Amino acid sequence: MPFASTSSLGFSTIRSSLKKAIFSKKATCSPSLPAAVASAMDGNSNCTLVLCGKSPAENEIAIALKSSNALKLPESTELSILLQSEFEKPVKEDAFAVDSFMSLLSTSRFGRFLLWSPRLPSTHDVVSNNFCELPVGAVCVADVQYKGRGRSKNVWESAEGCLLFSFTLQMEDGHIVPLIQYVVSLAVTEAIKDVCDKNGLPYVDVKIKWPNDLYLNGLKVGGILCTSTYKSKQFNVSAGVGLNVDNEKPTTCLNAFLRELSVTTYRFRREDVLATFFNKFEMLYEVFMNQGFQSLEELYYRTWLHSGQRVIVQEKTEDQVVENVVTIQGLTSSGYLLAIGDDNQMCELHPDGNSFDFFKGLVRQKMD
Repeated sequence: MPFASTSSLGFSTIRSSLKKAIFSKKATCSPSLPAAVASAMDGNSNCTLVLCGKSPAENEIAIALKSSNALKLPESTELSILLQSEFEKPVKEDAFAVDSFMSLLSTSRFGRFLLWSPRLPSTHDVVSNNFCELPVGAVCVADVQYKGRGRSKNVWESAEGCLLFSFTLQMEDGHIVPLIQYVVSLAVTEAIKDVCDKNGLPYVDVKIKWPNDLYLNGLKVGGILCTSTYKSKQFNVSAGVGLNVDNEKPTTCLNAFLRELSVTTYRFRREDVLATFFNKFEMLYEVFMNQGFQSLEELYYRTWLHSGQRVIVQEKTEDQVVENVVTIQGLTSSGYLLAIGDDNQMCELHPDGNSFDFFKGLVRQKMD
């Protein structure tokens, strides 16, 4: 699958001759925030970034970045850079606890350099616009973001209580870059399982809705966005995650699920989930890079929503629309959906543009 110098990893690039396929079931999804509304919210364009690292080496990077004043935000947003030692304790008790996160982190690379802000336009913009200034594996976390990025340039408002973060990684093989969003999704679900196990909690069964959404009890609880740029024979990938941890609206959240189970003594904390995510991601990423995604497929299929799912594909041929029923089998080697028709014809299903419904905006491509 070819990539442009700047590309979204949502698999929206397809052959123009392919026709749309419509699936048979609709999904619930958080509403996107119109750009005009987001702009109106941006009355205060001043943002603060607090830099810190897990080790003295990463703290030296923080000092150098502050001294050089190299970090920028788009659209002339004013940015103040502070070291963690210079930042006064947050007044709000629910602000992201940097020290707690660092104490739980056990990685050798990912998450060790952190940029935190009480309020940002977008964590994704921070890492993608400053990719070359940041160490690989750096993460940006915000308590609130008001211009979050979704597929097809959708703008998203994210409320307090949502875990919002974006991080950086580099890859050389363009053929496997589109698969990284599946590794990120899997790491999120595995992190939630791990937090449950460590705290003796009931199983919170977060599922992956292909290609990049997370669902709990039939409602969207999170999403993943990965973008890349190609420079100096490397793909610079910015991976972003939004996960509803303690914000019930507009759909549901992890802690609401615990309350439904009458679990009142424990609440998911963003710091715990994020640290556990990176601990899991680093292990899964190493397997992915050394052994390929095939080594993770069994675990992925146990976590996603679609094995054996029957869907109706509509294909327009000349002046008529032909409907065919196909059954999802898994993923192709390039990361698209693999399906088989009632005629035993194998096919690939590709997203086409943006849709809130996974079952819409897909195209069918027959396979030899």
